Amino acid sequence: KMTTIKAVGELLQAAQTLSDPLFDEWSQDTRQGVQKLIAKRQREIQAALDEAARLETLLAYERELYAQNISLIAGIDEVGRGPLAGPVVTAAVILPENCQIPGLNDSKQIPKAQHQAVYDRVMAEALAVGIGIIDNHVIDQVNIYEATKLAMLQAIEHLELKPEHLLIDAMSLEIDIPQTSLIKGDAKSISIAAASIVAKVTRDQMMTEYDQTYPGYDFTHNAGYGTKKHLEGLAKQGFTDIHRQSFEPIKSMVGRG
Repeated sequence: KMTTIKAVGELLQAAQTLSDPLFDEWSQDTRQGVQKLIAKRQREIQAALDEAARLETLLAYERELYAQNISLIAGIDEVGRGPLAGPVVTAAVILPENCQIPGLNDSKQIPKAQHQAVYDRVMAEALAVGIGIIDNHVIDQVNIYEATKLAMLQAIEHLELKPEHLLIDAMSLEIDIPQTSLIKGDAKSISIAAASIVAKVTRDQMMTEYDQTYPGYDFTHNAGYGTKKHLEGLAKQGFTDIHRQSFEPIKSMVGRG
């Protein structure tokens, strides 16, 4: 009696490597549906292998530190340096050793629909998470670069565990903890990638709430960046209490106001 194509599909799920004997066994089956299922399962296995290899490279900097007996490593990243409105938000995340979170990447590379799921996994796995938030008023006083540093220091302070080493995306901080600054760090270190998604989801949530308080700027969709709808809102309604007055075009509007 012939095995149904659906049943073959279920059997193939047991194959975990591309060299699994199941593939040889079923490749003799001439049914097109079976051949398609074989190709599909092989693609899935290849994708899982590629993802495992990517996550492996994301642990390179952490592994160098583990080898020196340093295990409490905080990845630090910021979100919101460019927007015209809202705070700059940073996160510091300490993951357990050799932690692998499938789908975790630089937050700009993760599809928006998956942000919350990846965020939830990071929050579940992390040993400690700290958030830093510096609002637009402070940004206007000290400038965005200094405000980002303040937010990063705040995030470190908010960690329940004291990190032994910091991996920071493209910044160095005046703090007595050994640190490594990585350019494009969110694509090179799992700890920084984790901080990147935590900061992003936290800030997006804040901007969605601000959209209720300050409607007409489309903050839910642009997170305060200067999109067409945001600029139209500014032209129509002027600026709000969360707009950065040191950023154009608000800076010129303040001059006129």
